[in-house]
Amino acid sequence: MKLVRFGVSVKEDLLKQFDFSINQKGYANRSEAIRDLIRLSLLKGEDNPSASAIGVIGYVFNHRKRELQHKLTHIGHRRLGEVISSMHIHIDETHCLEVVVAKGIVKELQELADEIISSRGVIYGELILSPHPKRL
Repeated sequence: MKLVRFGVSVKEDLLKQFDFSINQKGYANRSEAIRDLIRLSLLKGEDNPSASAIGVIGYVFNHRKRELQHKLTHIGHRRLGEVISSMHIHIDETHCLEVVVAKGIVKELQELADEIISSRGVIYGELILSPHPKRL
């Protein structure tokens, strides 16, 4: 893969904040940080809903909500082609955190996340997408 150099003009104050931020995160240089920002921007504004991606869906739910655990399990079983793994964590007597890792196309991953997160009894949830490594 050929690398291309380009110039970017930014205000000095903004660059200082950026440098501090990437230093805190452990980036070796600005180029690596900018590449990650570009990838994230392209994925979040994905114009191609059929692009391959990896998704992590994290959500907190009330495990005492009637039939919710059964519904969430059923969703995962229906999506066996996408769901790779899941982890269940007990937070307290009432709440659990679940993390689901899935792969597929962006549209399907968003639909899976929406179905889970919109389930009655799910308190909070979020989908984190990453482009499939072959796209990088």
